[in-house]
Amino acid sequence: MSLGSVNPGTFPRPHLILIGVLTLLMTAFAVDQFSDDEGDRFNTETVLLELPGADAAAASPTAQPSALPAALPGDDATTRLAARGPAPLAIDAAQGSAAAALLDAADPTDLVGATRAPALPAPRLNVEQIQVRRGDNLSVIFKRQGLPARDIHYLLASEPLGRRLKNIFPGHSLTFSRAEDGTLVKLAYTPGPLETLEFERVGDDFVGRELRQEPRRTRAYKHGVIDHSLFIASQRAGLSDNVTMRLAQIFQWDIDFVLDIRQGDEFHVVFEELYVGDEFIGHGDILAAEFVNRGESYRAIRYADSHGRADYYNPEGDSMRKAFLRAPVEFSRISSNFNLRRIHPLFKRNMPHRGIDYAAPTGTPILAAGDGRVVTASRTKPNGNFVVIQHGEQFTTKYLHMSKFGRGIKSGVKVKQGQVIGYVGATGWASGPHLHYEFLVNGVHQNPRTVELPDAEPIPRTELARFNERAAPLLTLLDDFKQQVQLAYGG
Repeated sequence: MSLGSVNPGTFPRPHLILIGVLTLLMTAFAVDQFSDDEGDRFNTETVLLELPGADAAAASPTAQPSALPAALPGDDATTRLAARGPAPLAIDAAQGSAAAALLDAADPTDLVGATRAPALPAPRLNVEQIQVRRGDNLSVIFKRQGLPARDIHYLLASEPLGRRLKNIFPGHSLTFSRAEDGTLVKLAYTPGPLETLEFERVGDDFVGRELRQEPRRTRAYKHGVIDHSLFIASQRAGLSDNVTMRLAQIFQWDIDFVLDIRQGDEFHVVFEELYVGDEFIGHGDILAAEFVNRGESYRAIRYADSHGRADYYNPEGDSMRKAFLRAPVEFSRISSNFNLRRIHPLFKRNMPHRGIDYAAPTGTPILAAGDGRVVTASRTKPNGNFVVIQHGEQFTTKYLHMSKFGRGIKSGVKVKQGQVIGYVGATGWASGPHLHYEFLVNGVHQNPRTVELPDAEPIPRTELARFNERAAPLLTLLDDFKQQVQLAYGG
């Protein structure tokens, strides 16, 4: 079959279009390949296709001479190389109009033989955010939202995040995304400004994921002078209770903040403020601090080692932490001091008091003074509920008159410094709620308030250069702030 005499009824219209395009390209290629290397002339012919709807005269297969010149101006080898490429083909006006009309009428999808399905619209979701109220739990909230109780079961079963939905608190937010038929598609729980838990339905189950946002951190500085107590001075300086507690914890091994504080003591603290966008959301870590107690200055720098473990150290690299807490409970007063000649308040006779009684409300947490192993967690008539912890071979601590033991506390378990081992009570021979605390060195009772406590491990020698590099700018920052305070007060 000759291309010049194609019957339009033989092939579908898209095929004719493809044949025409291919013919044009092949002709151009042929012109290029068979051009005269000696440079006389280019010969080409116009190939005409019989197109549906085209004028019979216009569709005549008669070849027409090309309008190209016999030779290009300045024709030489270089010019010919530059000119090589598809040669323009002469198509008269009637042919061009017919081809354009055919191309315009063709469905583009027919050219590739594909059938494209119409795009499905995205399902519309009804989204509602609520605040958790006082007394709310998932059952109460889902009933209020008109959602089935079985969804609660599926949500709680989505381990490991589902269990966190068992404890939701007032002020937190829940966002419900429902399909048009009311089916719960997604639940988002936001316990804080930096964290969201998302649970998305997959069949009857839910799959949970945790989304965390990194806050923007800025540095802030506060200074305070104590008239009555650390907390009053901190509030006056604009420190939050949270930062004040951290400040006390940093220096608790050197300063007893109930008994040692004096009027005129002062503190300087550099700490982080956290923002999401321009919204302040809370305080971060204390970076550097100084506390002046009775004229003696104590300084601390926060340092995270090469393994990411962070703690506080003095400028020489010694740990602020001691091997033991000075006081293992947050107390209001000492009701009875260490006294080997004390008259017992119940029996009114001389009975040595080999520890310190810290008065505190019933239920106040009691902390392990140091790392160790529980050798006794029991109850006797004089001691009530009590715990004995062995710290290596040299040190022993005892905790008496507890209302109850901490979770998991029993003979043989290991405990870490600061772990809750029990709660203040008045069991045994006790005249009121308090903790009786004893400290023994090589089996001999020592005054817990005055005994010299062993230091914790200092910065390893391999980390010392890295510590100094990071500590120097923090100490400089602390000194700069202090100087500004002194200038402000005319000192």
